[in-house]
Amino acid sequence: MTIAIGDKLPAATFKEKTADGPVEISTDQLFAGKRVVLFAVPGAFTPTCSLNHLPGYLENRDTILGKGVDDIAVLAVNDWHVMGAWAQSSGGMGKIHFLADWDAGFTKAVGLEADLSAGGLGLRSKRYSMLVEDGVVKALNVEESPGQATVSGAAAMLELL
Repeated sequence: MTIAIGDKLPAATFKEKTADGPVEISTDQLFAGKRVVLFAVPGAFTPTCSLNHLPGYLENRDTILGKGVDDIAVLAVNDWHVMGAWAQSSGGMGKIHFLADWDAGFTKAVGLEADLSAGGLGLRSKRYSMLVEDGVVKALNVEESPGQATVSGAAAMLELL
């Protein structure tokens, strides 16, 4: 069952690369008492993710934060090494959280997994964005096609804020 507006996010732990190495970050640490924009991509370094989805959030980071958002995070079913490399190469390190959902535990728990085995990618996340307030989903925007980043993009999120 897919998570819905009004639902509380399930407990999960992600890994994130920092200057001091990998750290674990729980859903409580990231979302409790905060207003957070979370967007998910099928994979770090993939074309739509790297050329469209992520850049929109990086370019609009300050504007999003200026609308009362405490934090922004991107999530992918990749390991923390890959997410850290993506953060570094995109210029996003330290600007937004690059969360590794390495085992797809969170992705499966929210019902937003996608089997992209036919394209050689295996189990990944659907492309989506959500606005989360104190751990509760306030807005959820899931793309129909993983190759598009329109309803889940930064411009669409800004309209909601």
